[in-house]
Amino acid sequence: MGGSNGSLPAREEVLQAIRAHQRFCLTTHERPDGDAVGSLAAMQGVLSGLGKEALAFLPAEEFPLPYEYRFIQLEGLVTEPPDDLADRVLIFLDCGNIDRSPVGESNARLVINVDHHHDNTRFGAINHVDPQSSCTAEMVWDLAHGLGVTTAPPIAEALYVGLVTDTGRFMYENTGPRAHQMAAELIANGLQPHEIYRHLYEGVPQGKLVLLARGLTNVERFDDGLLTVTQLTADDYAHAGADESFSEGVVDHLRSVEGTAVAGLVREQLGSGGATRKVSLRATDDRVDVSAIARAGGGGGHRRAAGFSTELDFPELVTFLREQLAQQL
Repeated sequence: MGGSNGSLPAREEVLQAIRAHQRFCLTTHERPDGDAVGSLAAMQGVLSGLGKEALAFLPAEEFPLPYEYRFIQLEGLVTEPPDDLADRVLIFLDCGNIDRSPVGESNARLVINVDHHHDNTRFGAINHVDPQSSCTAEMVWDLAHGLGVTTAPPIAEALYVGLVTDTGRFMYENTGPRAHQMAAELIANGLQPHEIYRHLYEGVPQGKLVLLARGLTNVERFDDGLLTVTQLTADDYAHAGADESFSEGVVDHLRSVEGTAVAGLVREQLGSGGATRKVSLRATDDRVDVSAIARAGGGGGHRRAAGFSTELDFPELVTFLREQLAQQL
């Protein structure tokens, strides 16, 4: 388990802090994915189950959430940091870096950092960071056990969303035995996996399909296919009638191409006039750590999945990625 600033193991410090305090504010990283939204909703449910007051904070610009996560229940949601934040314990979930947080440096009563990213910057007063966990939702599930809270249906659904999405439906290398134990327990307690699957992977808007087609049309390969990249421009989004969240999953089609060591999706950030691009990276080769590439670009993530933002144009960005890949191979 990740270290903390006290003498107790970080997990015990978190449990102790939750028992000792009554008022909380929960948040996660920008552009929240399934693990972020699921962990946020599940932790809120756990705290509510203990009779605690817990607000979930996401900035207004994060809404609407990606369509596949909108069924997740987020009670007590606020889009501005509460005025009484100094009286609340602030829990960051799935946030590897304070710079990816909507709160930034905070004057909260206590800051708790719960995350599974190996490159987490340990920015909290309590840092419960466990890179061995498949997802942050797995850590919330474990904390619920430590607090004696039953994972009722809304909590179980949120946890399962985090688990399924961050393990790539149990296919990624971060899928450990506890991930399957967690899934088995949630299902044994009444969770309906097919219902979650339908929310996440069926009912796809046509605009998402059109955007995927544009992304696959734009694929380029470099260095004998080791680097497989595509880009999505503002024009692509406009043509597809798609919002930014519709690009989720495009890069996973690239990673499956034979000979690919690193797959990359470069997409213009809408509203930036093409000045800012988001880069999503996936590694298929054990020799490559894409989180190191992402850190060189000012971002971070996991060995196999990472990302960053950049103002480089596409040709410059391709040069940067090729140089970074060559350093590791």
